[in-house]
Amino acid sequence: MAITVGSTTPTTGLLTSMGVGSGLDVATLVDKLVAARKAPQQNQITNQAALANTQLSGLGQISAALSALQSAMASITDGSAFNARTVTSGATDVLGASASGNPVGGSYKVEVTQLATSLKATSGAYADSSAKLGTGTLTFTVDGQSMNLQLDDSNNSLAQVRDAINKASDNPGVSATIVTGTDGAHLVLSGTRTGAANGFVVSSSGGDGNLAALDYDAAAASGNALTVITAAQDAQYSIDGLAGHSAGNSISSAIDGLTLNLVKVGESTLTVANDPSKGSSALSNLVNTYNSFVGIYQNLTKYDATSGTAGAMIGDATINGINSTLSRLIGGSANGTSLAALGVSLQVDGTLKLDNDKLTKAMGDGGKLASQLFGGDTGLAAQINSQLDQWVGSSGTLAGRTDSISQQLKSLKDQQTTLDSRMADLTARYQAQFTALDTLMSKLNSTSSYLQQQFDALNNINKK
Repeated sequence: MAITVGSTTPTTGLLTSMGVGSGLDVATLVDKLVAARKAPQQNQITNQAALANTQLSGLGQISAALSALQSAMASITDGSAFNARTVTSGATDVLGASASGNPVGGSYKVEVTQLATSLKATSGAYADSSAKLGTGTLTFTVDGQSMNLQLDDSNNSLAQVRDAINKASDNPGVSATIVTGTDGAHLVLSGTRTGAANGFVVSSSGGDGNLAALDYDAAAASGNALTVITAAQDAQYSIDGLAGHSAGNSISSAIDGLTLNLVKVGESTLTVANDPSKGSSALSNLVNTYNSFVGIYQNLTKYDATSGTAGAMIGDATINGINSTLSRLIGGSANGTSLAALGVSLQVDGTLKLDNDKLTKAMGDGGKLASQLFGGDTGLAAQINSQLDQWVGSSGTLAGRTDSISQQLKSLKDQQTTLDSRMADLTARYQAQFTALDTLMSKLNSTSSYLQQQFDALNNINKK
C-alpha cells in the first residue's frame, strides 16, 4: 500500500527547500528510508490478504457447486422423478385427470352420469333493490351450520339483505345477488359449495311475517317461497362399472393416486402409463451438476509443472476431503445396487459418464431400480444429502471456513491501518530530522564562507 504524504509534514516552511543547505535530495532520501522500513511488513500483509481472498473465492465456487448438487438431488430424494406417470383421458371434454400421487399403470373406463351442482334459487319480484323485505329473523342453514340476520326497517331492503348475507362472518355457505328482469328485482341465493348436503335452508321467524317470502327447505313438502333454478346434487359416475358419487366434480378418492375432474355427462377412457423421461432428466441433471463440481475442484487444485503454477486451493484439506467423500459415495453402492446399473459410470478423471441407452432400458421398470438405489434411510440420496448438509448452509463446514477467512481479512485490514499510521509518523520524524540537519549544514556553509572571506582579506593586506 502506497504511502501518501499529506499534512503530517512539519510546518517550518523548510520542507519545500530541503537539501538547499546540504545539497542532498532529502525528499527522495526520506521516501526510500520509509519504504525500506515498511516493505517487510507490507509484503507480509499483501501476500496474506491475496492468499485469503483467493481462498475465499475458491470456497465460494465450491459452495455454489455443492448447493447446485443439493438442488439436483431434490426430485431424486423425494422419489417424484422416478414415480412420474402420464395420465391421458380419451375424451377431455368429458373427463380430465392428473396424477396426485403414485397411480398404478393401467386403463379405466369412466362414465359420468351427473355433475355435482350447487343450489340456486330466486325470490319473487320486487319493485327495485330498495324495496323492503320485512322484519324479523332470517336464518340460513347449510349442512348443520347456521347464521341469523336480525332485520328491521333500518336494514331490510333487498340490497341491504344481499350485503348482510355476503359480509356475514358466520356465513355457512350462501351468496346473494340481485337480478333485475322485466318483472322487477329478484334476490338470487346460491350455495357456495356443490353437493346435495350443501344445499341451503332459509327460514324466517318473528317480525311482520313478510320474510316468509324467502323461506325454502328442499325437504319440506310445502311452504317453499323461493323458486329453484338449480338443485343441489352430487356427481354420479362409474369406474369400470363400479358406481360412485361425490359432492364435487374434482374427485381424488376414486382411483389411488389420481384426481378426476368431471366436465360433462359422457364416457371416457383413462390411461395411466410410466413416464421415464422425468427420471432420466433428473439423473442427467445430477451427472452434469456433479461433473461441474469436479471441474471446479480440479481447476482449484491443479498444478502445472511446465509453468510451475498451482491452483488457488491446492493441498486444501477441506475441499480435498469433500471431493474424496463425494467420489466414494457416487462410485459406491447402496441398497444392493449402484449408479452403474442405471448407466452412470465413474471415469478415471473423476467425472461421471451417462449411457443414455442403458439408462432408458433401466428406467423401463417404472423407476423401481432407481428408487431402490436412492430411496430409504440407507439409500444413496440419504448418504449424499447427509454430507451436503454438513458442508453447505449457514452452519456448514464451508460457512465456518468462510467466516474464519473473513475475520483474517478484517485483522489484516486493521494491521494495514496501523502500519500506515506508523509510517506516516516515521515520515514526519525523518522530515524533521533532515530539515534540522539541512539547516545546520546551511549555517556551517555560511560560516565557512565568512571565514574564507576573512582569510582572503588578510592575505590581500599582507601582500601590500
